[in-house]
Amino acid sequence: MTQELPGPDERFMPPAEPRTSRRTVWALAATSLLLCIAVAVWFGYRERHPTPVPVVLETVKAEVADIEQVVNATGNVAMQSYVDVGAKVSGQISDVSVGIGESVKEGRLLVTISPAVAAGRVENNRAQLARLKAELAGQNAQLDFAQLQFQRQTQLKAENATREESFESSRMGMYSAAAKVDAINAQIQQMEAAMKEDEAIQKQTRVVAPVSGVVVALSARVGQTLNANQDVLMRIADLSKMSVQARVAEEDVTRLHKGMIAYFTTPGYPGKRWAGKLRQIMLLPADDSGKQGKKAYYTVLFDVANPSRELMAGMTADVYFVLEKADDAVTIPVALAVKPDREGLQTIKVRLEDGKLETRKVRLGVRNADKVQVLAGLKAGEQVVLPVRER
Repeated sequence: MTQELPGPDERFMPPAEPRTSRRTVWALAATSLLLCIAVAVWFGYRERHPTPVPVVLETVKAEVADIEQVVNATGNVAMQSYVDVGAKVSGQISDVSVGIGESVKEGRLLVTISPAVAAGRVENNRAQLARLKAELAGQNAQLDFAQLQFQRQTQLKAENATREESFESSRMGMYSAAAKVDAINAQIQQMEAAMKEDEAIQKQTRVVAPVSGVVVALSARVGQTLNANQDVLMRIADLSKMSVQARVAEEDVTRLHKGMIAYFTTPGYPGKRWAGKLRQIMLLPADDSGKQGKKAYYTVLFDVANPSRELMAGMTADVYFVLEKADDAVTIPVALAVKPDREGLQTIKVRLEDGKLETRKVRLGVRNADKVQVLAGLKAGEQVVLPVRER
């Protein structure tokens, strides 16, 4: 069986391409081009005609509340009134009759001291005083006799019945007796002064409370040797009233004044506050503040009652000085308070019950970090529009 081979022209001719595949490629290319043109036209239109972002109007109700403007500072609780009790005599402590935290009344015995002055010295001075008084009595008798002798010699001289020597001798005897009386009196006064000093020393060996209060510090110990007017034995304080020492920055202290209301809280009693009136503003900066470009802080003092003695010296105080205060005031968020107009009025928008918005002019008053008082132009319960925000 014979097979025919292709001729020379037929072997080198490429196979024919189908017409349908070429048409499909051109159709897809045209479709893609049209789609790109449509997308470009759509984005251009969106850029020229952006879709408006929906605006959300939020409102807040005007509320009635107490509001106050304050200057805040930190400080510490301190004792307002206290007395340091010392020893007035030298000696050794023989007894201590009080302890720390104990209440004492004025005049109560606190410490007993065995003085350096011996008790025998007091008795010796008494004996010497008695002896001097006896000598004085004898000398007074001699003075009386000398005066009588002088009077007699004076009469005899007037009658020219005595010698001049006898007259002068009687006069000198009288003067001598009087001088001895004066000398003994001086010794008696000196002895009495020494005895009063000894008696005072004996009394000062009993240290008593100079004021009523609480013993907050005690350094006296039995057997301790004391030097007069040098050793402090204890501190007695009146804890029924405490003082608060606040550190106020220089930009705030100029807004404070004597007599203004101040209050504070302390971590030891959460939710409780103590109030008083500003008593004093120290004129010099506290500690080392205000030096070499540092901000200056000033110590401000006010007193608070402490009848239950809950407060203790050294407690941390978060202090508030009240600049302004309003009770039962109509308030709105402080974010609505911007720069007022020339008449001091603030513009706000109020949503009425029918949903419409109304522009109002209101006058603002006391403000703090959260709220501001509305003095006129708005009632409690009305809905105030908050600043617009986008979604």
